[in-house]
Amino acid sequence: MAVVAVAAITLPGLIGFAGGSATAGAFSRPGLPVEYLDVFSQSMNRNIRIQFQGGGPHAVYLLDGLRAQDDYNGWDINTPAFEWYHQSGLSVVMPVGGQSSFYTDWYQPSRGNGQDYTYKWETFLTQELPAWLEANRGVSPNGNAVVGISMAGSTALTYSIYYPQKFVYAASLSGFLNPSEGWWPMLIGLAMQDSGKYNAESMWGPASDPAWRRNDPMVNINQLVANNTRVWIYCGTGTPSELDAGTSGGNLMAAQFLEGFTLRTNVTFRDNYIAAGGTNGVFNFPSNGTHAWGYWGQQLQQMKPDIQRVLGAQGAI
Repeated sequence: MAVVAVAAITLPGLIGFAGGSATAGAFSRPGLPVEYLDVFSQSMNRNIRIQFQGGGPHAVYLLDGLRAQDDYNGWDINTPAFEWYHQSGLSVVMPVGGQSSFYTDWYQPSRGNGQDYTYKWETFLTQELPAWLEANRGVSPNGNAVVGISMAGSTALTYSIYYPQKFVYAASLSGFLNPSEGWWPMLIGLAMQDSGKYNAESMWGPASDPAWRRNDPMVNINQLVANNTRVWIYCGTGTPSELDAGTSGGNLMAAQFLEGFTLRTNVTFRDNYIAAGGTNGVFNFPSNGTHAWGYWGQQLQQMKPDIQRVLGAQGAI
């Protein structure tokens, strides 16, 4: 109970920190074939910016954190992901925007912050965008990978649960894998208020609403196992390493606390996955690691040959 009380006070700002304001200088090198596409979303009645690097008929969708910005995807701001996956035989898809959205379909515009449209990210990323990419860039709507950090970790798994043909590979990096459990709805709601004053009840209703369980990978783990999706789950312990060099004391403390707090549900998810008969997963719980981009970038590099194998990509490893 004491841990929950501390988390209720500190977690909102910590998740906001982890979603990441820009750390300039991590962008991929100039000269890569990265396009900036404006794709119209019928469900949201607006254009959505997509950072896209063509590379093959199957794609890796890289989803951002809670403080997703409207100019660039955090994967591009904070890592050279486009460079890592250049000539890999895989296309790379980075949606831009979606602060506090959990990349899900909301019930209504967020109450209290003046939002004038309803987030429909799940519809966009699983229906509208794949159809557009197939028609305009030759990317198959099926047989793709989705990777999410922090806020989007549970989303990546949820997409693979409900759209197993579209996403045959799902990776959660420091994700919140049991969002309907106990205090998590309240903590998520507080974090969303801190990041743009978004209202969690506008997203999935009160904690008793079935939408919370519908979007909970732990609750739906049997379907994930039945789909035989390839899963990659990572979470650190909160212990810092050389990857945290240069991080200020306050930010480091935040990243340590949040990762340690998140680890429990990740370990429980692994145990439940194995108990349900799952055999197609990679679970990385190293002895260190904070809630920070350095670790997520490291994981994205490590999973690259695994994604190439599963998606049948022919390219440089």
